[in-house]
Formats: sequence, C-alpha cells, structure tokens
Amino acid sequence: MGKFERIYHDLARDIDEGKYGVGDLLPSEKKLTEKYNVSRETARKALAILTDRGYIQRIMGKGSLVIDHKRYSIPVSSLVSYKEFAESASRDTQTELVELEDALLPHVPFQALTDDSVEQVPVTHIMRVRHMDGAPAIIDHDYIIKSVVPEIPREVAEDSLYHYFEGELGLSIVSSAKQITIEQATPNDAKYLNLHAGEYVAVTTSITVLEDGTAFQYTISRHRADKFRYLDFAHRRQEIPVSE
Repeated sequence: MGKFERIYHDLARDIDEGKYGVGDLLPSEKKLTEKYNVSRETARKALAILTDRGYIQRIMGKGSLVIDHKRYSIPVSSLVSYKEFAESASRDTQTELVELEDALLPHVPFQALTDDSVEQVPVTHIMRVRHMDGAPAIIDHDYIIKSVVPEIPREVAEDSLYHYFEGELGLSIVSSAKQITIEQATPNDAKYLNLHAGEYVAVTTSITVLEDGTAFQYTISRHRADKFRYLDFAHRRQEIPVSE
C-alpha cells in the first residue's frame, strides 16, 4: 500500500467511525506531512481521493471540510455517463431497465433549455432505475433521437449508452445544457424510489449535443432529495480595466 493510500484509508476510517463529523475540518496538508513523514504532494493526493469519493470538499483558504458522503454529488458542470460517475464515486450500483420503447419526444419539459423549437420527433425512450448501495436513488428517462441513433439494443440500455454512442457508433459528444428543479414526487416516483406522498425529488433536465450541433439525447433524471447533492465550484472573473 502506498503512503497516500494509507493516509486516505486512515482518514476515511476516521470519518466513517465518527472521529470527524459533517462540517469538521480534516488536518491540514502541513499536519499530514508531519504526521506521516511524507511530501505535500502525497498528502494532497490522499485528500484528492477523499474529494473524488465524496468524503470532503476542499475550500480555498479554509481546508478540507467533511461533507455527508452518504449523498452523491451530481457532476452538473461536467459531462459524464452514469457508469463513469458511479465508478468515480466508488459506489455499489445496479441499473434496472424498466422500459425500452419507441415513442415521441415529450418536448415541453425541454423547451426552457433551448431557444430552438423542440419538436415531437420519433425517439427511443429508455427508463432506468439506478440503485445505490442497495437502495433506489434515481429514475432516468432518456429520449434518443431515432434519426441519429435508429435503435438501442437491450444490452446497451442495461449498460452504458455513452460507450455505445462513442465507442461503437463513433459519435462525438461535446456539450450538454442542464437545469435543476425541485418538484413534488409523482406516483411513479413513489413507486420506484420508495417515497411517500408529499415528499420531493430533485429533477435534472438536459439536452446533449453532438460536435455538429445536433441535439440527440434528451434526459430527465429524478433523484431522491435525501440522496442528492449539487456541488460545483465557481470563480469570480476579475474585470479587466479599459485603458484610456
């Protein structure tokens, strides 16, 4: 086991056992280097793993803040497949394929994400329930434009759409517009996410675009609110003074 792995495992155990609670700060990089007799780079690597696995949030000027790692952080500002997200989060996940059918695109939920008109064109509708650590957490509805991807094999729908799109079909996926809202759970949410009347879900709606500008994937993901966390980092842009 490498030195950075030992530091990671020690800190992860301390968090799991309650030595550090949500909102606590972990020892600084300097203190870790002194305790384990390692370089700052080694300590930083261990903290990076804790960040990737949802244990901490790095805050500039403050340190490493312990967060509720039982929630999952949705990578809103990056474009990754669910399979990639699950692997990076080191979660025990399963995908349950509920529906794979031909349909028309439900254009109304997506119109707010684009200035272009969203038409009711033929799509393949894929409904999947994502289970994390043995419990249902997300309902994904994907609508794939048939003029771009005529068919979705069942084994692909049960595994990774992006691997199929990019690896087998050679599509170049470049960007996605996303929106997050909070809504009351529907009967369908209650059924598949084990919720009760009056509870809420976090809903992410997105349109994914190819390199040539074609919008080909429309997605609605409905998340249990008690498992969902939105995490992003923003930087204030400094205004450049205009010389006279």
